[in-house]
Amino acid sequence: MGNDELLLVLLQRATHVTLHVLGRELADLGLTPSEVNVLANLADREPRTVSELGAAAGVRPTTLTGVLDRLADKGLLARAPRPGDRRAIEIALTPDGAKSAKRVAKAFKAVESEAVADLPASAVEQARQVLTALAAS
Repeated sequence: MGNDELLLVLLQRATHVTLHVLGRELADLGLTPSEVNVLANLADREPRTVSELGAAAGVRPTTLTGVLDRLADKGLLARAPRPGDRRAIEIALTPDGAKSAKRVAKAFKAVESEAVADLPASAVEQARQVLTALAAS
């Protein structure tokens, strides 16, 4: 591993390690990585349409439908028509979903804090900028 290693290869490796650590931390919730991702994106407790949630979570609509079905079956989220636009379906956390999302957010924060603890704030901000640019491309 050197400075010439592709950034995307490093990102992929970091993603796998992060998913492993999060899986271990959140094992008792019985969630898949995709379900954890959706809960993390709903942790602010703001309802979102399916399309808004898909964009935020980086999940294709066909994949997201199955994830939402499983989370609804577990009693963690509910779907309802969006007020003012009955054609749009809004996704919101149930009380149990809010508890699980809070645990997910706490685990994300802990893993991130540990990973960047020895880095200067400027390096963390630069990493955030690079990841934001990659997500937008």
